[in-house]
Amino acid sequence: MRKIYLLVIMSALSLTGAAQGTWAALRDTAPGLNNGVMLLLTNGNIITTITDDPLAVWDDSCGPAWNKLIPDSTGSYLNGHWAPMASMQNSRIYFSSWVLPNGKVYVAGGEFGTGGSMAELYDPVADTWSPIPGLPTGYRIEDANSQMLPDGRILQNSAYSEFQGLWLNNYIYDAASNSFSEGPQCFYTDDEATWVKLPDNSILYEVTGTTQSQRFIPALNRWIADADLPVNLYDNFGGETGAGIVLPDGRALFLGSNGNTAIYTPTGDTTLGSWTAGPVIPNHMGTPDAAAAVLPNGKVLCAVAPVPTGPQLDSLFQPYMYFYLYDYTTDSFTQIPAPGGGWVINQPSCSGIMLNLPDGTVLFGVEGSNQYYIYTPDGAPLASGKPTIDAIVEKEMLEFEANGCPYMITGTLFNGISQGSAYGDDWQMATNYPVIRLIANGQTWFAPTYNWNRTGIQTGNLPDTAYFIVPANIQGGPHFELVLSANGISSDTFNFMADPGCGEGIAPLSKTALEISPNPSTGAFVVQLPVNVSNTSAEVYNTLGQKVWQQTLSTSQNTLNLSTQATGVYFVQIQTETGVVSGKVMVVR
Repeated sequence: MRKIYLLVIMSALSLTGAAQGTWAALRDTAPGLNNGVMLLLTNGNIITTITDDPLAVWDDSCGPAWNKLIPDSTGSYLNGHWAPMASMQNSRIYFSSWVLPNGKVYVAGGEFGTGGSMAELYDPVADTWSPIPGLPTGYRIEDANSQMLPDGRILQNSAYSEFQGLWLNNYIYDAASNSFSEGPQCFYTDDEATWVKLPDNSILYEVTGTTQSQRFIPALNRWIADADLPVNLYDNFGGETGAGIVLPDGRALFLGSNGNTAIYTPTGDTTLGSWTAGPVIPNHMGTPDAAAAVLPNGKVLCAVAPVPTGPQLDSLFQPYMYFYLYDYTTDSFTQIPAPGGGWVINQPSCSGIMLNLPDGTVLFGVEGSNQYYIYTPDGAPLASGKPTIDAIVEKEMLEFEANGCPYMITGTLFNGISQGSAYGDDWQMATNYPVIRLIANGQTWFAPTYNWNRTGIQTGNLPDTAYFIVPANIQGGPHFELVLSANGISSDTFNFMADPGCGEGIAPLSKTALEISPNPSTGAFVVQLPVNVSNTSAEVYNTLGQKVWQQTLSTSQNTLNLSTQATGVYFVQIQTETGVVSGKVMVVR
């Protein structure tokens, strides 16, 4: 349980620390007070729960309403604007939350509110919430830890039986059927625990109030006992703990409510990993339900507060909130200033919320406040987390075409090297999925992504695919500079030409037009370029994104032959001095 305080920015007289990175306040304050979770939609918008009363967490009025933050025309969140959006059908706070591969938002349970035994689905396109068939009567989802499985389903835990007074079964939510089914049971209670997804897709947590750990193996669909921790991370009064995140080197850092930290080194299989004690958080600070975010430079931004000293709320969740950076290369914490100036915020750490943004910054909000801040880290993004783009091809996807032009993009590291931000046992704000920005004529648009083929982290050179939509109302193309980001680390710019015939708002640019004739063709066709080229080549892709033909070009008019390929749609892509030009050809027999 938590207590919300009025937000007051404080200055400390005797604290020292090295300033690393900078804080800036959003230009516009939100129309409602922050009520917890913040989520990054695949279309680039941010949604966050709000309340009119910061003390309403104890009753059924908490959190049915949401705000939406829309970046400005340059992609800036600092100068973005707030807009209304639909409210949930049930009130809830401290609940499970995920952005799904289909672009919709899953929420389930709640420690307070009317939605404790129910779940809902938000559709950003329709701006509607709809109920998900829930848990059996008498079960509630409290202290709502959950994780996304490799196939995009949600492993949902803390199903609390009101009849038995126990945390019992896990459940699995399947978006394809929009339903729950019973899932694999943990050996022991995981109330107040933090679940962490490892690079091998297994899910790790410390058993509540102990030094034992357990791990879920998706391939086996079962939990196994893992190694014991050298230190306990739970406090002695509320049994709280802090965030758990994966570091860039593949180890997992767990932050304790009592100030202890622990680091887990995975094996990548079902054999036991190993734990070591990490550095104690300085100045007798801890993380009783506190946020943390992995930055593009590999450091971890942490919110902390004094360690709990008693079971009363004011002793369990104490002000003030301080901020530290954890550096995994030196295994050390460094204090940094707080947002708004000074070194502290007059709030307990449980009220601070973090969210990784596509531009490499972190959005920070405080429950009970309508002022949000953005933290911009110093240093360069890690090269090991940089996505690569291999190809983009237009796709036939009737379910998406009403909203724009569908494309498939292929490459690597579309899911990043961490899940981004984390928060104790409540709320999941993962951003390990591709977000695409289209840039033209000084403006930026976000292209919603769908159907990512992976939901893991640190996937290395494994091939990734995702689908995205070029919205029909974009006025800046068809020629764009495309950037794909995963947890704030961006790819190199990819010159991308949208289909000029798709979407009423996309007007063709004659200087980049690619003429193909005859079209349809039985295999041989002539490609007419808008400019002369030399020492370049044409690449042809099928609808699976596979390169099926490559040919060197010497003039502006070239004959290509796909007579050995199967019938169907193919995409021609050619690099010129002014960028990539592309076109589509139908092969028939």
